Amino acid sequence: MNLEAIKAIYKFEMARTFRTPLQSLISPVISTSLYFVVFGAAIGSRITEIEGVSYGAFILPGLIMLMILTQSVANGSFGIYFPKFLGTIYELLSAPVSSFETVVGYVGAAATKSIILGVLVLATAWFFVPIRIDHPFWMLAFLVLTAITFSLVGFIIGIWAKGMEQLQTVPLLIITPLTFLGGTFYSLSVLPPFWQAVSLFNPVVYLISGFRWAFYGIADVDISISVAATLGFLAICLAIVSWMFRTGYRLKS
Repeated sequence: MNLEAIKAIYKFEMARTFRTPLQSLISPVISTSLYFVVFGAAIGSRITEIEGVSYGAFILPGLIMLMILTQSVANGSFGIYFPKFLGTIYELLSAPVSSFETVVGYVGAAATKSIILGVLVLATAWFFVPIRIDHPFWMLAFLVLTAITFSLVGFIIGIWAKGMEQLQTVPLLIITPLTFLGGTFYSLSVLPPFWQAVSLFNPVVYLISGFRWAFYGIADVDISISVAATLGFLAICLAIVSWMFRTGYRLKS
């Protein structure tokens, strides 16, 4: 394994983030914090508790997942799209760097940025809502696995996209709506039975449910199913990326 190649790609991507800290780090944290102010104060005063947890604390795992999903997709897609757009991807493909090393460098950097943001949001939330973490290991596991999985989703979108419009279409029209409808701000138990069944087809439900269980021990879906679903999404993304590099799909043309 060419560790120097992975390190070079990783450091380049991370340096791009820290060159624009206001846009890359501060802005997402502030925008997520606004949800605590708006929903925690306005709606939280009317909804005192959900399953024994204050409403402000209840939405915290969902808000972190919302930020992790959107930022992972954005970081993963932009990281690989611009080398394609500028033509520097051909230098990378012709270098003695394997597809595995390329993916580890780009996806590792994208996931790291998202994890940093997740930790910052969690630290900021202490100022707004009472928080407890019943299962810290599983909290970290879901955080890392989700960041890696959706960084891979972003990587796939970045390779697939032929322009900025396509690059932004999937996150805007698919990822964000699925997250909002995945139990970010509510428990599936408040929905009618029909919509509860429909919601189970939303893959984000399993991520948010498992992450919320790690905090408070409450979940809409059994934790074993959430873990299996998360690992399944990761395996599917790895298979798609592998196929893209094996066939050269939109990489060599």
